[in-house]
Amino acid sequence: MDDRYGSDVLAAGWRERGKKPVPDVAAEIDLVVEVASDGYVGAVTRVQAGNVELEDRVGRRRLFPLGGGFLIDGAAVRLTPPAAKLQGAKRTASGSFAVADQRARIALPSRILVEGRHDAELVEKVWGADLRVEGVVVEYLQGVDLLGELLAEEPPSATRRYGVLVDHLVPGSKESRIADAVARGPHGRHVKIVGHPFVDVWQCVTPRALGIRAWPEIPRGTDWKTGVCRAFGWPHETQADTARAWQHILSKVHTYRDLEPALLGRVEELIDFVTAPAG
Repeated sequence: MDDRYGSDVLAAGWRERGKKPVPDVAAEIDLVVEVASDGYVGAVTRVQAGNVELEDRVGRRRLFPLGGGFLIDGAAVRLTPPAAKLQGAKRTASGSFAVADQRARIALPSRILVEGRHDAELVEKVWGADLRVEGVVVEYLQGVDLLGELLAEEPPSATRRYGVLVDHLVPGSKESRIADAVARGPHGRHVKIVGHPFVDVWQCVTPRALGIRAWPEIPRGTDWKTGVCRAFGWPHETQADTARAWQHILSKVHTYRDLEPALLGRVEELIDFVTAPAG
């Protein structure tokens, strides 16, 4: 007669006998999994500090601890950190191939001028590695109104070009009038002014990156940043409140994919302009 309990009822592992083992699966980027507890389905976007971030089909992102509790095609799996890639070129946040063991070059005479501190911080976060390799310095321009004064004090030339990034560069705006005047002036050949159509650089961060449906509509006459903070229920009484709001937004930017194409193309134009050989 068969002994269904085995020869030793006290032997270790008797509870696991007959159970199907749960396989380990590396949480590679774009792997689609289901969360067993609530049915959330998403693709892996990043793995960091023992957590995996998943993005669903409408762009919402959620963070979960690595390990068990996931399904692939209905079968239980344990998500593990992906193996470190020993080969293959890494990419910077801007999508460029990273240059291994490359020190920053001595700064070129040419500059990229960025209107606004938040703009400068965003450019640094996404393009900083590329700019250091190229030797391009990004300088904070307090306002496009001051551009003429700067050009008069430090005139550009074929070897000292200025690329300028401004907000809300749309037909009829103050920014567009200043850009047209500079282009027609004595320095126009060596200055390139570009901009995005948004009221503020905050809007250059995609709603998907922030986990929202869209940026709120702010009534005319209301300070835009204050209106945004109020719409999201964030503190908005002081400049420190606004600064914290921006740091929260900036923390959601990891690569160029988190930015609107209207900004991406303009920054790339400026980099090309200031690094082109003198002609």
